[in-house]
Amino acid sequence: MLEGMPPNNAAHILRLVTDELTAKRIADILTETFDPAEIAASAFENDGDPSTRLPWTAEAYFGFPPDEEQIRSLLRETVSAAAASDAEFLTISQKDWVASSLAGLPPVRAGRFLVHGGHDRDAVRVNDIAVEIEAALAFGTGHHGTTRGCLIHLDRLLKQGRPKRILDVGTGTGVLAIAAARALRQRVHAGDIDPVAAVTARSNAVFNGAAAYVHPQTARGLEHPALRTGAPYDLVMANILQKPLIRLAPSIARATAPRGHLILSGLLRPDVAGVLSAYRSQGFAFVARTDLEGWVALLMRRGGANPRA
Repeated sequence: MLEGMPPNNAAHILRLVTDELTAKRIADILTETFDPAEIAASAFENDGDPSTRLPWTAEAYFGFPPDEEQIRSLLRETVSAAAASDAEFLTISQKDWVASSLAGLPPVRAGRFLVHGGHDRDAVRVNDIAVEIEAALAFGTGHHGTTRGCLIHLDRLLKQGRPKRILDVGTGTGVLAIAAARALRQRVHAGDIDPVAAVTARSNAVFNGAAAYVHPQTARGLEHPALRTGAPYDLVMANILQKPLIRLAPSIARATAPRGHLILSGLLRPDVAGVLSAYRSQGFAFVARTDLEGWVALLMRRGGANPRA
């Protein structure tokens, strides 16, 4: 479970090892209370770590110094006194927290696509569609199961045809947009709510020789003229989260061409039913799914059930 992506200047963490219900409750409360552009909260299982007495952890990343007493008071009122007193507040480096966790990761293959860092350029084979992304302060290096699942669906789709108009919603570092642009040598529209992510994606597009095709915009969903005028799209990719995916379903449906495809990710298994329902109600049909590292990526096609008002 992940509500929001870590802010690019995240230097402050709240962490609590607890039970499943409490961890999820804390993540929900914090994301409902604070601006999603400034906080990301997660609740995850500890995978049987014998050093932890309780099986779940709640974490929240803040893009600002949090008022510890205010947050403890909030947890005391909405969760429990124990949660309020046991929560830890930590400080980490703004600059290196992503880079240090991803440095040295091996290249990732997803069909014909290879996502790699500069230290693995020698892993690129002749027929690979390579995207070089360094660890950066924006989400999406290709190592995360959500990104890899999207690339697997993209690779399969491109073997069946060539979508003419493509949109990447919540582009992050631009991996999906750049991969599609490099494979097709054509324009791919992209946007992200975070201006730092949009700048990062643009820099990555330039570095990967896709600057002529990828021009990321700072946009909340599809709320940018450049993204709206690019419709109708034959392919829309959105690797974000369950709640924004459900909220964006009507606008994504309006922007998708008849028989157009969707690649949706950022979903844990319990999230899938709600997202499928939201998009089926907008006239999309389920095509396929990938399950990687506990994350699910969905492939859907417009032209399923009749849309509901």
